[in-house]
Amino acid sequence: MSKSIAHFASAFCRDTMAAPNTNSNLYGIIVFILLMVIWVAFSGFFDLFHLSLGVISCAIVSWLSSDLVFENRQHSVMTRIKQGFALMGYFAWMIWQIVINNFYVLKLTVSSLDKLQPQIVRYKCSLNTDFQRFLLANSITLTPGTVTIKIIGDTFYVHAISDVTAKGLDGEMERRIKKVFAADYESSTESTA
Repeated sequence: MSKSIAHFASAFCRDTMAAPNTNSNLYGIIVFILLMVIWVAFSGFFDLFHLSLGVISCAIVSWLSSDLVFENRQHSVMTRIKQGFALMGYFAWMIWQIVINNFYVLKLTVSSLDKLQPQIVRYKCSLNTDFQRFLLANSITLTPGTVTIKIIGDTFYVHAISDVTAKGLDGEMERRIKKVFAADYESSTESTA
């Protein structure tokens, strides 16, 4: 019994004292920097007290959750930076979609009630990671006229206010998200081959 405890303790010490994975640490630093930029941008306070609170909060959150943002750590930092810029392009496109759909919903509210046809649409997606599905679900919900109400595996259940918004779930958002994370799909096809 004591021999197995000693073996476990030595294995635990060896694993925890081993040199940390520099790639993993780099991703943690990237998450910290991203969170800190968001903290500074949204807080608007630049005094020492608030910045130190931001540093402490961002350090704790990045320590706890850096692996959630970057599930696949096989890609280089340069690939992730390219994905970050592509994601900003996606956000710009998404803002434009929100503006367009706001006008559609406004037109729908002032027109006759005949055009309102609320319905639940089942949408099957082929995104690889939980983060990509999370991004798709929030993009659908942010777009006026649609709300993601449930996700089961790869199937999204979306409430659409009319036939036009239901037909808007044509896969364009999913294609754009796949384009942002194209490196993830390239590596997954290479690993299956």
